[in-house]
Amino acid sequence: MKKIMTLIAAMFLLIVVGGASGATMGDSVQVEIRNQNGRALPFYPTAVSYAKKKVYAEAVKGNEYTIFVRNLLPRRVGLVVAVDGRNIISGKKSWLGNNERMYILSPYESCEYRGWRTGSDRVNRFFFTEAIDSYAAAFGDQSAMGVIAVAVYPEVQRQEFQEPPAGLSREQSGAAAQVPKAERGKSSDRATESAGTGYGREEHSPSRVVAFDPEANAVETILIKYEWRATLCRMGIVCCKTPMPQPNRLWDDGGYAPSPPRRG
Repeated sequence: MKKIMTLIAAMFLLIVVGGASGATMGDSVQVEIRNQNGRALPFYPTAVSYAKKKVYAEAVKGNEYTIFVRNLLPRRVGLVVAVDGRNIISGKKSWLGNNERMYILSPYESCEYRGWRTGSDRVNRFFFTEAIDSYAAAFGDQSAMGVIAVAVYPEVQRQEFQEPPAGLSREQSGAAAQVPKAERGKSSDRATESAGTGYGREEHSPSRVVAFDPEANAVETILIKYEWRATLCRMGIVCCKTPMPQPNRLWDDGGYAPSPPRRG
């Protein structure tokens, strides 16, 4: 079976669940989107099927965020993670296929993915911005704008553990080359109102290459559509109507004494 070379995040990035408020998604994995204060964004469900789950989340312009994933299975899984339709390791257009670059999680392991991988030891942070200023738009690609996608591929079961092919070191760098900045194209008015993910500040994030054989089909795909609050209000995803204040019987008088009600 064809070997797919993948990245596994360094151990110091691993964290355990706890302390964050908000919603999670997933049955084979647990997915959260955490803001720059470490709080999980609430999710607003929209459509659920057996293998694909869709939710909305509120984006706050300028805020950095991380994608938290915890493996709930007793086996290794490969995660194809795409933001705005671009694979977060390679930067290439993603179709969430099992032949793409992916992160690996051991059984019950968890990790945070904080940005676009630009080297074996660094990432550039995710942050919410206008669609026109996003990383994907820089390459003229707005075909999956505002979507954070996680496709989960369990490892093919084997009778015994197999070492990586000869000549491949487990510590060998497997990071994608940094992609040059592209010219920004024109966008529609609708795109300027949409949320996207920018190419933010550089951060240290070591990784290593491992051998991993993914199953042919994803066991689960989670799609998170993030939008500005005004957009979510307009779509009716969240209730944003200001409630009418209740009158105060002592404060809000009518001005003059009315005639008493008639008897009988």
